Amino acid sequence: MVQALNSIEKVKINSNDGALGAEVLGLDNSQSLSADIISLINRSLLKYSLLIFRSQSLTDDDQIRFTEYFGKPEIHIRDNPDVETPGIFLVSNVLKDGKPIGALGNDEIGFHSDLSYLPKPGLYSTLYAIEIPIKGGSTQWCNNAAAYETLDSETKDQIHGLYATHQHFNKSLNPSTITTHPIVCSHPITKQKYLFITPLFTKNIVNMNPYNSKRLLNKLFKHMLSSQFIWTHHWNVKDLVIWDNRPTMHRREPFSKESRRIMKRTQTFCQEPPTA
Repeated sequence: MVQALNSIEKVKINSNDGALGAEVLGLDNSQSLSADIISLINRSLLKYSLLIFRSQSLTDDDQIRFTEYFGKPEIHIRDNPDVETPGIFLVSNVLKDGKPIGALGNDEIGFHSDLSYLPKPGLYSTLYAIEIPIKGGSTQWCNNAAAYETLDSETKDQIHGLYATHQHFNKSLNPSTITTHPIVCSHPITKQKYLFITPLFTKNIVNMNPYNSKRLLNKLFKHMLSSQFIWTHHWNVKDLVIWDNRPTMHRREPFSKESRRIMKRTQTFCQEPPTA
């Protein structure tokens, strides 16, 4: 039997009614998407920053094709030698013959924006769930735009025009020169302002003494990590999530090393550095 094609009339976008995100119903991403559906998804990404597609049966090629609607899937900067499809990055704690089949293990990964330690950081990321642990391993996202909007005017004035350094703790992943980005950036399409700092990768504020830099960053992080800006996704197998790294940051909850977690990720990069 010939499978019915995706139809825009059947697509529904349901807001998460939380800090950010929406669920997309009525699409099978193992099939090609029409131009009008791609346009709808793009507009929804700009509005909600994160979209969830449940019960997706995807091959690596399907995930690559879906990602290509939003940019070029790039080979990740981290080593991931066992992946067969270029552009697919395997996130897993599973061992095969005593060696990890993927990267990033089972520990907590603190709040970050993908690849912010690069001059042109991550744009859109997708993550597709193959295996998930019974407990733990959920992903949380933070709405950095809402966090900026709710800052008091004095703090907004204080951070206006400031830059911060971003570095990975694995020095081999950093470029030869230290990456700096504005603390407050403007989304190139929506023009919405957002905080572009993260607890994991942001190290200090340029031209500020270490004590004052740490104090100000901690104040901003405390504000950003308020529960009103956080949304948690509890994964199901075959969930596909895509998010905009510019106005968001995310973290992974830890899970038992005896559990298995296998996720497939794709990544597109910003074509220009973030700007204020």
